[in-house]
Order: sequence, then structure tokens, then C-alpha cells
Amino acid sequence: MSLKSTITEDMKAAMRSREAARLSTIRLLLAAIKQKEVDERIELSDSDVIAVIDKMIKQRRESIGHYEAGRRPDLAAVESAEIDLLQGYMPKPLSAAEIDALIDAALAGTGAAGMAGMGKVMAALKSSLAGRADMAEVSLKVKARLSGQGS
Repeated sequence: MSLKSTITEDMKAAMRSREAARLSTIRLLLAAIKQKEVDERIELSDSDVIAVIDKMIKQRRESIGHYEAGRRPDLAAVESAEIDLLQGYMPKPLSAAEIDALIDAALAGTGAAGMAGMGKVMAALKSSLAGRADMAEVSLKVKARLSGQGS
């Protein structure tokens, strides 16, 4: 069963059990998925759906920061609950050792030496790490390895 189908089934279950907050979040997710499909005129794959979910999680984290700065813990709690629900659809995160092994493989596979190869390495890593690791942290690790190799 595709991830999109799973989300749709979860929406139906939330409707039956009358879980308003859960239903609202799932509807937002399905709307974002549908919008991307309409914009790009394609049927989204599971990895594309994961990218949509990841974007929604990042938006909510940013909102939490704003709400906490504005002393609105009630709204921050709502956003946090939405993050918890959305993370349930994300694949299992990779460990630091697994990420390091994938970085090593990407460095060897692309033959990158020095900072000029950063884009190639990140492009090679993006598909295997999407939704399973924080790409900003991965980027820092790759940058550290490439600058260490380049000196």
C-alpha cells in the first residue's frame, strides 16, 4: 500500500472515530499532496510524499518558534501535536553511523575532492537520506569531510 493510500485510510479512520485534531492535520497533509500533484501534473511517489511531509514538519517547527516568542504556548502545543502526527508517516531515521557510511559511499562514488564536489555528493545523498536524516546536518558533515580532504 502506498504512503498516500495509508494517509487516506487514516483520514477515514479519524472521521469514524471523530478525532477532530487528527482529521484536520491529515486533511492538511492530503491537501498539500494534492496541490503538489496538480502543480506538477504528476502522481506523487512515496519519496515525493515524504518530501511534502518533511516540508510541513519544518514549517510547523518554525511556527512553534514564532508562537513561543509571541508567548502563545497554546498555539505552539497545537503545532507540536501536528508534528507528532506527521512524523508518524516518516521513515525510521538513520543512525549517525549509517549516515556516515552513506556519506563515505557517496564520496567514493562521485570521486569528489574538495569543496567543488559538494553539489555532486549532496545530490547523490539526497534520494537515500530524504526524510531519514536532517539534510542540514548531513551538509555540515559532507563539508567537513571535503574541506579535510581538500587541505
